[in-house]
Amino acid sequence: MRRCGVLAAVLVLAASLASACTRSPADSIDYAVDGTLITYNTNTVAGAASAGPQAFARVLTGFNYHGPDGQIVGDHDFGTISVVGRQPLVLDYEVNANAVYSDGKPITCDDVVLAWASQSGRFPNFDAASRGGYSDIATVDCTPGQKKARVSFAPDRGFVDFGQLFSATSMMPSHVIADQLGLGDGGVTRAILENDGAAVERIAQVWNTGWDLKPDLDLKRFPSSGPYKLESVTEDGAVVLVANDKWWGAEPVTKKVTVWPRGADIQERVNQGAYDVVDIATGSSGTLNMPDDYVRTDAPSAGIQQVIFAPEGPLAAPPARRALALCTPRDVIARNAEQPIANSRLNPATQDAYSGAEAGPEPGQFVAANPDAARAALNARPLTVRMGYQSPNARLAATVGAIAKACAPAGIIVEEAASDTVGPLSLRNNEIDVLIASTGGAAGSGSSGSSAMDAYQFHTGNGNNLPRYSNPQVDRVISAIAITSDPKEMARLLSEGGPVLWADMPTLPLYRQQRTVLTSKKMFAVSTNPTRWGAGWNMDRWVLDR
Repeated sequence: MRRCGVLAAVLVLAASLASACTRSPADSIDYAVDGTLITYNTNTVAGAASAGPQAFARVLTGFNYHGPDGQIVGDHDFGTISVVGRQPLVLDYEVNANAVYSDGKPITCDDVVLAWASQSGRFPNFDAASRGGYSDIATVDCTPGQKKARVSFAPDRGFVDFGQLFSATSMMPSHVIADQLGLGDGGVTRAILENDGAAVERIAQVWNTGWDLKPDLDLKRFPSSGPYKLESVTEDGAVVLVANDKWWGAEPVTKKVTVWPRGADIQERVNQGAYDVVDIATGSSGTLNMPDDYVRTDAPSAGIQQVIFAPEGPLAAPPARRALALCTPRDVIARNAEQPIANSRLNPATQDAYSGAEAGPEPGQFVAANPDAARAALNARPLTVRMGYQSPNARLAATVGAIAKACAPAGIIVEEAASDTVGPLSLRNNEIDVLIASTGGAAGSGSSGSSAMDAYQFHTGNGNNLPRYSNPQVDRVISAIAITSDPKEMARLLSEGGPVLWADMPTLPLYRQQRTVLTSKKMFAVSTNPTRWGAGWNMDRWVLDR
């Protein structure tokens, strides 16, 4: 853990709260986020790419959370982690004795077992976004209904970033599934540990879609494990959170937070003072004019804005992908975003500390648009490409326009295919040929904050491997990165995997997505966050002065 970052965050929060304590805080805050709010379960492919992590970081808590720099911070209100062994890695997780869901049911090791099973890849019916780290766990020892779980990793698979596991938003209430399927107390854990295939398939179906967010949802199926709980979903897709009266930790400062999915009217609503906090990708809402009573902070995310190719259709084969990459003006696109070109796929969450080792000479041919090379790669055959992104997004609309203009001389016709529902499932369903988005197909950062985790978007069988890319050599590199802390070995692995990915071209990285946080000058304790949890990581400490 980065203790200095945590200490700095604590001092900032303390100073902010001290300045606000002399005044009476408002009862409610309005918070606008990047994308749509479609599911309570942010661990599915669609959920991880949505704005759900921004909304639910303090609703579904875990053993850790991501602080203002994306660092892992232990959440001792939820529980504790003890390292029992290193070779192999063995961890003991203990949930706080007072920890209960908002429906009064205890939080237990059953929820740890469900999180592992759903994201380990052992049970293929779970539509999990990533198996990074969870796939390295050999066993989870849990007596149903108890507070302790022993997590044992496979020999020689000591996952370096184990703090990423069982963290905020990663654990769903297993008792909800047990009640819905009539499995009884501990029934989910027994089905998983006894490898009851039929029962696990039914559990996976509920896990995948049972927490979809709709205005008429049954709140009994959406209990909270954090300081806020879900009160309602509005007709226009906003999520209303209120203080959880069963929360055993410090009460949230503000009793109500309404989380709004990003729409086309952000400028208008900011002008009206309707939003107190706005947390979006820089440029996605065009040039935002700042009213005098707002403060703006721009900061880099840990996610890479990228062109993600569909597994089927006209761009299924590497030559066609390389052709589109050759005529894509990455220099122009990055310059318009006021960012350097990003070349990293396997080390994306950092500021490209190993970019030289990973990139090699390959990216040089994919900087400026080269329609002649693109035409040659296609043997002068025409190509039509449906290029999608989640709208409204002014920056990505301009990106598609720049690619369409640069690729037209190569005989490549780019058709814009944007809508407010476009996302990772659009590629899976062959509705578009290209998705422009961040890590995992997200409208926001999309990043876990860990390169070891994020690199799994190129591992065979991973849920957020949207191009369905499969290369045994790259799989080996990703698996080795996950257990490597030696800088020289990391550089060697990146230099091995990088050129393969440039040749196969499952994605084309563009630039590091920047984040913009707007806050009312009456807001205190809000900070940016480079991960997919965004500014919402500490919303229970937010204060709005009346």
